Amino acid sequence: MTARVLIVDDVPANLKLLDAKLTAEYFGVLKASSGPEALEIAMAQQPDIILLDVMMPGMDGFEVCRRLKAAPQTEHIPVIMVTALDQPKDRIQGLEAGADDFLTKPVNDVALFARVKSLVRLKMVTDELRMREATGQRIGAFVGTSTERMLMAEPGRALVIDDRPNSLKRLTEALSLQHMVTVADTPEDMVQLAATGAYDLLIVSLTLQEFDGLRLCSQLRSAEATRQTPILVIVEEGDTPRLVRALDMGVNDYLLRPVERNELVARCRTQLRRKRYQDYLRDRFQKGLELAVTDSLTGLYNRRYMEGHLATLVEEGAHSGKPVSLLIFDIDYFKAVNDTHGHPAGDAVLKEFAQRIEQNVRGVDLACRLGGEEFVVVMPDTDLSYALMVAERLRQKVAEVPFRIEPMETLNITVSIGIAVTVGPGDTSNALLERADAALYRAKRDGRNRVVAEAA
Repeated sequence: MTARVLIVDDVPANLKLLDAKLTAEYFGVLKASSGPEALEIAMAQQPDIILLDVMMPGMDGFEVCRRLKAAPQTEHIPVIMVTALDQPKDRIQGLEAGADDFLTKPVNDVALFARVKSLVRLKMVTDELRMREATGQRIGAFVGTSTERMLMAEPGRALVIDDRPNSLKRLTEALSLQHMVTVADTPEDMVQLAATGAYDLLIVSLTLQEFDGLRLCSQLRSAEATRQTPILVIVEEGDTPRLVRALDMGVNDYLLRPVERNELVARCRTQLRRKRYQDYLRDRFQKGLELAVTDSLTGLYNRRYMEGHLATLVEEGAHSGKPVSLLIFDIDYFKAVNDTHGHPAGDAVLKEFAQRIEQNVRGVDLACRLGGEEFVVVMPDTDLSYALMVAERLRQKVAEVPFRIEPMETLNITVSIGIAVTVGPGDTSNALLERADAALYRAKRDGRNRVVAEAA
């Protein structure tokens, strides 16, 4: 994996050395020798990750990191602080400033490159989701909102496994002040509990005595239910090979023993924020997709979705030999409803009509609003006799029960229905739709409030 890395250090020799190491690993390198220069380059070049020195004259690394994370254009760029500072309070200050990691010089190259690749992979996921969000806003599927309050509005739910009683006690006590913590007694319990999807963060000790912690992380990362759940591992200081393996398999963050309480809280908060932000973006994207293929008034699928789905069903039916039936509904004299009672009354009729369709078709059938007062039901693996039965039942349900348009006012509504059924391997969705439309025309021509099936 390659990426563009911005390295920030006021010592030219450090810049040159890190540049050479990263270039040898096929990373693209940008360089800055001061805080203001780093901010300018980050804003203009949008690097994939930033390696940031702390001890710089004028604007130190903590302030640079705070400004990067405060700017919408750069807040999602991962930042690794690389510094000679080695006190716990310095690491905590860096993490609280928004840094994704805090490495103390001299830095192990293998661990550094593994961490860079790990954070870049996570950034790629976020970037893709942010791109979809931006596209949704441009096409009007949804509007931008502020997520800051939402990200930390509720306590997180952490699932922890550690077979060292004292360590486990410190972990749970520290996290329980702000989050809900569940302890897994065995790796099997961890996998089963995590599979429920009820947790925002998984904390795994890599030094379990009776089980390989890396294998547990592998199981959690490969399972569908936990593929996107952040994993924070606890590893012995100096156990670089195990840490590198963990980062390579997709672990999100790590803590070195002995675990420092405030660092634990800071890293958990970072992972929780990132997960909630990604969940928010995925949810927004899914809702945007739903808006693109559903009718806003009735909640049914729209014509765009129906045409794609119908084409797929007709193609599959041609291979399997199973018929596909198509019903087209047209509410009789609907224009008179709007003209006489107003468009709100017309909307009420359309919404209730959609509900009656959904209540009288199978779960496998697809109900759509074609446009205006026209609706469609696509019925896979359905022959003409069954389609006629369903259509007649729907016609009766519409005609027999008046539609309520006001609390004390109802309307009698009828519907005309046209039916067509696929006729063999050479049939197409467009031809099926045309035949059903022709049948609907006949139903309206012959007096409305009736069902007509069009022969191929």
